[in-house]
Amino acid sequence: MTSSPAESIRPFRLAIPQSDLDDLHDRLDRTRWPDELPGVGWAYGVPGDYLRELVRYWRHEYDWRAAEARLNEWPQFTTEIDGAHIHFAHIRSPEPDATALVITHGWPGSIVEFLDVVGPLTDPAAHGGDPADAFHVVVPGIPGYGLSGPARDTGWEAGRVADAWAELMGRLGYPRFGAQGGDWGAVISRELGRAHPDRLIGVHLNLLPGAQQATEPTEEELASLSPDERERTLASWRRWAEWQREGTGYAILHSTRPQTLAYALTDSPVGQLAWIVEKFREWTDSRELPEEAVDRDRLLTNVMLYWLTGTAGSSARIYYERAHASGRASAPAEPSTAPTALALFPGELQIPLRHRAERTENIVRWTEFDRGGHFAAMEEPDLLVDDVRAFFRQLREMG
Repeated sequence: MTSSPAESIRPFRLAIPQSDLDDLHDRLDRTRWPDELPGVGWAYGVPGDYLRELVRYWRHEYDWRAAEARLNEWPQFTTEIDGAHIHFAHIRSPEPDATALVITHGWPGSIVEFLDVVGPLTDPAAHGGDPADAFHVVVPGIPGYGLSGPARDTGWEAGRVADAWAELMGRLGYPRFGAQGGDWGAVISRELGRAHPDRLIGVHLNLLPGAQQATEPTEEELASLSPDERERTLASWRRWAEWQREGTGYAILHSTRPQTLAYALTDSPVGQLAWIVEKFREWTDSRELPEEAVDRDRLLTNVMLYWLTGTAGSSARIYYERAHASGRASAPAEPSTAPTALALFPGELQIPLRHRAERTENIVRWTEFDRGGHFAAMEEPDLLVDDVRAFFRQLREMG
């Protein structure tokens, strides 16, 4: 890919037609509810009583126009890269020497994840921080997701997205920049560091796929570790084994038949809501309900970006593309030379092990928190912002 002129970047403002909202309300009013077993809680999936109340709130109290106005506070744009329509927000800092930073969401997230972190990152002085820690922030939607969707062709796995982000940052005038992400955003950010090391100042992650204990550790393996490392390795294996037993159904379906799933979720807003809200319950640092960790309106705004754009199926395709990839995308991960930070939140799906992480990443910062989960930017925005600032400050001091 070669850089295109700045004229290829077009201003964008979110303005959903009222007819789309009326259609949503009509569908919610006519929901066909399934039966369910009594007394099973969340064991079989999202409980009916919980979902009925959430749908009632969505239909009668949730205010999309307020959420739309909030998103429109960001300067937004669209462009074409490698045949894909890309939507992104570009929020420049008032500090002229700010560091450029691209932050990337995952599934079932969206750009909505970052509503509470962009302000403190771009204008730390206005949020009690040091102006030297400021960032020019770029928040793109992954091709196939929300306002960047649907994708028009096959092959949009994480490496191709990373190449598109490198192109995007070049078009915006950032020859060097940092990257931050979790979930697929973490995979994409890692690929940026591998494929474009000369462009990356540093990579900050709140998930590190592949660094967990994915097989039962042998006695020989445990014997070579310190007591703390042994306990962490066993805990990592137990969580991974539980995840394999109970948590991978969605990913198997995404990786094999995303189009079949798309018919159900694109036709039923309640189906789309249930598919996403289950993950916010299971992947957040909550005791019982997702709203204990993530604001209910913010959760619904995230769901709305999937529903209003009809991208349930195209957002799932990244799983299929990775599972069926060849060439660079299917090769074992090459060690990264990009300075990398990992922020560990206890509610995350995986427990990474540092001795494994250091096989493939240039780890220069490792921070463990006592709260927070998979959606760190939504659950604990202050902790995430502080760690991102500290990491890039550390890199500046290292020269």
